Amino acid sequence: MQINHHHHHHRSDLVRLATSAMSERGLQPEFTASVEQQLAAIGGAGQDADESIRDLTQLLWCSIDNDDSRDLDQLTVSDLLAHGVVKLWVAIADVDALVKKGSPIDEHARINTTSVYTSARIFPMLPERLSTDLTSLSVNEDRLALVTEMVFEADGALRSSTLYRARVRNRAKLAYDAVSAWIEGEGALPAAAAAVVGMEAQLRTQDALAQQLRARRHAQGSLELETIQPRAVFEGEQVVDIRQQVQNRARQLIEEVMIATNGCTARFLAAHKGASLRRVVRSPERWLRIVAVAKDYGETLPAEPDARALETFLAKRHKADALRFPDLSLVIVKLMGRGEYVLETPGAAPIGHFGLAVRDYTHSTAPNRRYPDLITSRMLKAALAQRPPPYSNAELTDLAAHCTRQEDAAQKVERQMRKSEAALLLESRIGQRFDALVTGSGSDGVWVRVFTPPAEGRLMNGPAALRVGEKVRVKLVSTNVERGFIDFKLAPSQV
Repeated sequence: MQINHHHHHHRSDLVRLATSAMSERGLQPEFTASVEQQLAAIGGAGQDADESIRDLTQLLWCSIDNDDSRDLDQLTVSDLLAHGVVKLWVAIADVDALVKKGSPIDEHARINTTSVYTSARIFPMLPERLSTDLTSLSVNEDRLALVTEMVFEADGALRSSTLYRARVRNRAKLAYDAVSAWIEGEGALPAAAAAVVGMEAQLRTQDALAQQLRARRHAQGSLELETIQPRAVFEGEQVVDIRQQVQNRARQLIEEVMIATNGCTARFLAAHKGASLRRVVRSPERWLRIVAVAKDYGETLPAEPDARALETFLAKRHKADALRFPDLSLVIVKLMGRGEYVLETPGAAPIGHFGLAVRDYTHSTAPNRRYPDLITSRMLKAALAQRPPPYSNAELTDLAAHCTRQEDAAQKVERQMRKSEAALLLESRIGQRFDALVTGSGSDGVWVRVFTPPAEGRLMNGPAALRVGEKVRVKLVSTNVERGFIDFKLAPSQV
């Protein structure tokens, strides 16, 4: 393979590659003229004079998201009641207030079904003037929202939940890493939280509840997987690093609260005898392959799919070998099969979500960046207003298949771009040596994962005797940014 030493790639190359990867996979990278026209006609945030909309702007709402997120979909606030009972409110942006079904902006969102995040360029599902401003739950702005109000017993069991429309106001825009450092006692309370009297107690209450909910899910067999999700870091046009996103207490807080909300949403629609678009992970068809993987580690799993047994095995492996756990996670994820959207009608047997060990699950918490959530939001508003649903069952069946397909395409774009980003970062380091783990070995060759930067590549001269999980020292021989290829050889001492 020839190496072009003259051309050093830049961020603009990644933008070009990402844009063409979108088109190749049936996603639209750009907004149409009719979207721009509709956008220009929007004067401000969504308004609604409906008298049933409650005013909750006085509550101490906050958002916790990535450092750079401006498309804020959810806010939380809690109240500690007597005997350790917690009331939790979750507000989800009412995107439908501005984006009506069948409008040009909705049509673009329907085609792509999701925002696509690549390091060099984000392809938002909704125009940024909406997703990062007018439909975002921005700080110090009154916004329309769908609120799920939940009451949890002292042991974390859900006692009751109700759903309604409300006006809300975000008091503190917080970020995962800073909140997590504070929870863990490794940093100060973030300034935005410290500025609001009572916010510190809020966050403590929500963190404690989230950890209880998490423990309860794991007891039910919810899977704790850890896959590598590196993000390229830029200084201007140059990629200077690739960093791994860490799972932490603040991410867990939001994750638990969202899982609880999604469950309440699904049950609310079912209680109103409405169909819903469920998010499911079927019981794995390739369970026996998973059993065989466990056997390689000397563990026995039951012959029938059993989430609890699988979670116990995974927890044991994580403790025994954290270094190789991401690779085992990836194997299990592939064997479990992907999540998909399905139409669920009242009275039908639920499929459930095998990976989360929950039976009722919908996507409802991210309508600025995921289309199924916007569909669900419209279904909820119709149920609340006692209007007929805005989608027929036939429409929902088609949309479920379409959203599954497009989400898959979006993930392929993101994965392809992570490979190109890693190749770009490494193209100036040809000839250098790295510590790596063997992650795969088959008819298509031997694959290795280097630790810093977190990147995977092919071993050009790997002897067949190399075992998955083996530590090796490798030398970088070539990169191809356009195709996302990274090629290594075993360093001389190992050949």
